[in-house]
Amino acid sequence: MTIGSERYDVVVVGGSLAGCTAAILLGREGLRVAVVERQPEADAYKRMCSHFIQAGGVPTIERLGLLEPIEEAGGVRSRIRAWTPEGWIVAPPEKAGSCLNLRREKLDPMVRRAAAATDGVDILLGRTAIGLTKSGPAFSGVTVRDRDGNEETLAARLVIGADGRDSKVAKLSGVREKTHPHGRFAYGTYFEGATPEGAPDGTIWMTDPQWAAAFPTDEGLTFYAVMPTMDHLPAFKRDAERAMIEFLAGLPEPPPIHDGRRVDDVIGKIDMTNRVRGPVAPGLALIGDAALATDPLFGVGCGWAFQSGEWLADSVAPALRGEESLERGLKRYRKAHRRQLGAHAFLIHDQADGRRFNANERMMFRAAARDPKVAGLVDELATRRSHPASVFARAIPRALLVNARNSLSREGLAEHAPGGKVRTVAG
Repeated sequence: MTIGSERYDVVVVGGSLAGCTAAILLGREGLRVAVVERQPEADAYKRMCSHFIQAGGVPTIERLGLLEPIEEAGGVRSRIRAWTPEGWIVAPPEKAGSCLNLRREKLDPMVRRAAAATDGVDILLGRTAIGLTKSGPAFSGVTVRDRDGNEETLAARLVIGADGRDSKVAKLSGVREKTHPHGRFAYGTYFEGATPEGAPDGTIWMTDPQWAAAFPTDEGLTFYAVMPTMDHLPAFKRDAERAMIEFLAGLPEPPPIHDGRRVDDVIGKIDMTNRVRGPVAPGLALIGDAALATDPLFGVGCGWAFQSGEWLADSVAPALRGEESLERGLKRYRKAHRRQLGAHAFLIHDQADGRRFNANERMMFRAAARDPKVAGLVDELATRRSHPASVFARAIPRALLVNARNSLSREGLAEHAPGGKVRTVAG
């Protein structure tokens, strides 16, 4: 049954991190915003997520006024330390990005409440988008259905798809999509008890080509994640918990997984195909995973959700205030999205198929394990605080110099060692 229509400046489909970020910032501009969320509960949250927020996304969280509430809820500020075959990479504290960890069961309701408390923002729970409307060539609204089967059209000057990697809005709109294969699968869960070395900092193991991580978070819990290559999948299908624990225990310098206790279900995801969609169409924009769903190994999903919602709001607010055309605002967002994320996505997709490290990556890791300046630059890239081109322009010359000096030093040691042999000393 159709029950009528409602007019808004903006309709956002998806009431999670990206969608609520855009709604909050657009509501602050005096605009009327509807957030359509299919989950009927205000405290619903995303289950398959490491909760880790890269340092690059923290300024957006501060702008939203959520940093202090996150910390009050037990959110953990952390840096990243990485094990590689070339050695540990740990940036000096003054050069390391400060990331955030808070479980999604706390974070998602918090962000949704902040959106609901923003003047001009309506949170419409338990509604599913079933169609898009058009006015001429531009999208002009969303048809939604509630749980009783009632349908309603929400007219808007701008429709925003913030409904994840399997975005219904993207499918309905017909925006172009490219996919990139993924050669790994993922399992993760929370443990309590013994914490990993380096806590509260997060630790990642890049054992070439396998990957694992430990992210300490609120209430003394640690989220453990593994992302092995597909040849390991049969063992996980037989017994996911046992396979995950054995995988973590078999890492070099492993975490104390046998001294902890699992406190949540072991959740897995097999198909993690990378999806890249055109972020704009006439009257429509995509944010978060709806625009770019890329390898979760790099922990970029949460941070990019916050950031893309901010970039869109800033780009289209002048148009929605009547100061310019919406087409101009959407073009500004498309450029910002490509400029900020395009090079990062290219690097991530290139590595996502589960291949071994190439010579350039090994060279960079080798230098970063030896030199704090290179380690700091690698951290800038890993925590998504700088554009890859900027990082490489500074890091590659330094890495080549560091490795050359080390090579010369080793040659000198070889000349003075008995029999001309080099004795390698750990560290």
